[in-house]
Amino acid sequence: MEKTIVTTGKTIDLAIENALNQLGLDRDSVSVQVLAQAKAGFFGFGAAPAKVQVTYEVPDPVPEPEAAPKTALSSASRSAKPPKPVKKPEPKEEAPARQPEVLQSASKPKPAPREKPKKQDRPPRKPEEKKAPKPAPEPKVYAPAEPGSVEEKIEIFLKGLLEHMGSNAVPHAWKVEENSYRVDLTGEDLGYLIGRRGDTLDAIQHLCSNAVNRSLSGHIRVSVDAEAYREKREDSLRRYARKKAQQVLKLRRRTTLEPMNAYERHVIHATLQDMENITTYSTGTEPNRRVVIEYVK
Repeated sequence: MEKTIVTTGKTIDLAIENALNQLGLDRDSVSVQVLAQAKAGFFGFGAAPAKVQVTYEVPDPVPEPEAAPKTALSSASRSAKPPKPVKKPEPKEEAPARQPEVLQSASKPKPAPREKPKKQDRPPRKPEEKKAPKPAPEPKVYAPAEPGSVEEKIEIFLKGLLEHMGSNAVPHAWKVEENSYRVDLTGEDLGYLIGRRGDTLDAIQHLCSNAVNRSLSGHIRVSVDAEAYREKREDSLRRYARKKAQQVLKLRRRTTLEPMNAYERHVIHATLQDMENITTYSTGTEPNRRVVIEYVK
């Protein structure tokens, strides 16, 4: 069973965050519909917050079992009292002649002493074998960049950028395919380099791609990652897209997802491109461009 809640905020993201805080749910468990964009107003007059409608699922109530109807036969049978049984006189048994106590005590044999049951010999318990802990994954080994190569140019730029950001992370670049390069940032405290939903990581990647392409004749594509965030994000987006598509098929109405960058929108489109009765397209302008999932017959 679905329920909805309407919340407001200075921005759409803050309005959604207010709803998630009230419901105690995460972003992947709800569907969001934008009811009104935020208005800044003029000198404070006419300002209006953003308004969103958040749809979430709750378990259906379990119906109580219906009581069995009472029949006339059962009530009639209960009202009729059974006849009382007639007691027959029992024949009196003649008491046996009492023998002298001395004879009775002499005639009774003394009971033999009971033997204590022997405990069965049990085999000794084997000591439980402790499972050996899983070995930690071996650290990835990166080949050093050759002097004058594109990989070296990428690493030199990122080292300077990270130093200005106050980070001790180390970049490692390598070529994936023609005109495509990957970079891993290694070190401690990489969380703030990733940012909220990868925003900081996307900015680092954008700056690196622009800076390196200025010094080259052709164009290359650079992908910067830290702690395998890109792979984890792609898996999360695929699950999110399939879940929203199933809701669209069930309700037969379209839904608009949260704002995403071009790469994340591409993951959504690619995941649902072969799904029957589902089509996807993007709407809006950057940075608020969104994916729409729509039901088609």
